[in-house]
Amino acid sequence: MQLEKEIQQTKSLNNHQKAILNIIFTNSWLSQRLSLIFKPYDLTQQQYNLLRILRGQYPNPATVKLLKDRMLDKMSDVSRLVEKLRIKGFVERNICPKNRRNVDVCITEKGLELLAKMDRHEKDMENILSKLNEEELIQLNILFDKLRG
Repeated sequence: MQLEKEIQQTKSLNNHQKAILNIIFTNSWLSQRLSLIFKPYDLTQQQYNLLRILRGQYPNPATVKLLKDRMLDKMSDVSRLVEKLRIKGFVERNICPKNRRNVDVCITEKGLELLAKMDRHEKDMENILSKLNEEELIQLNILFDKLRG
């Protein structure tokens, strides 16, 4: 469906306006669909992103700064996310022995097991973009990279 119909826009938009609104609207649309996948696991997209980063670091710990730098959502409060995941038993926090001002964060066995279960949903996540063929996905990625570059 066209953006104008989705948001019930009657005023004519120039291509710049439409592109910006399309990106914002599509981000929300995509977030809603991903949330349906994460909800049964009581996780947010940001928590999932953080766990994936930690799994990539495993068995080495990550500093909060490293996590913040690698997060997809740069506005995330990483310390708060880490604490929520710690309470759930998915991560551990320890004072860094080399620099006591830093906190080392490491994924737990329980966190690894959760991600292993969630890996079954990779196809569900990919299917969100199933209306696009491989060539269109490549072009979309090129355009997004160009936009941010």
